[in-house]
Amino acid sequence: MTATFRNVDVPDRAPVRDWPYEAIVTVIERGLIGDWAQLTREIRRDPWGPVARQVGAYLGYERPRGVAPLLERAIASARAESVASERAEVAREVEELVRRSGLTSSAFAEHIGTSAPRLSTYRAGKVTPSAALLVRMRRLVDRLATEPRASQPRHG
Repeated sequence: MTATFRNVDVPDRAPVRDWPYEAIVTVIERGLIGDWAQLTREIRRDPWGPVARQVGAYLGYERPRGVAPLLERAIASARAESVASERAEVAREVEELVRRSGLTSSAFAEHIGTSAPRLSTYRAGKVTPSAALLVRMRRLVDRLATEPRASQPRHG
């Protein structure tokens, strides 16, 4: 770190996530590119974590020339990437649950109280199901794993 903190003790090589708010403000106000890079790396690592929230809060009332748009873009970009990754992960889980159920897509959708086209949007990651619906899917698969399968439609 090249910025000097005012009235703040931060051990050398302390991770950004352990810095106090005053240190983050000092880096934003008086840091250099390398210091801002440390902030953006932490924001990418944890887009909704304390550092991203503190940087966002600071930028809500102060607009340091040049660095404010850079840090705002870093937060927005990291959060967008995180959302896309989370959406893809949910889609993979839905796909896996349908596969593990052994049911056709239509039958699986019927069992969870939705339509086959809507289930398709979940499987493709176009729409993210609610947390409650995802729990319902998991419970269905768990229940099917313990029930006899003779009367259930199967993938063919």
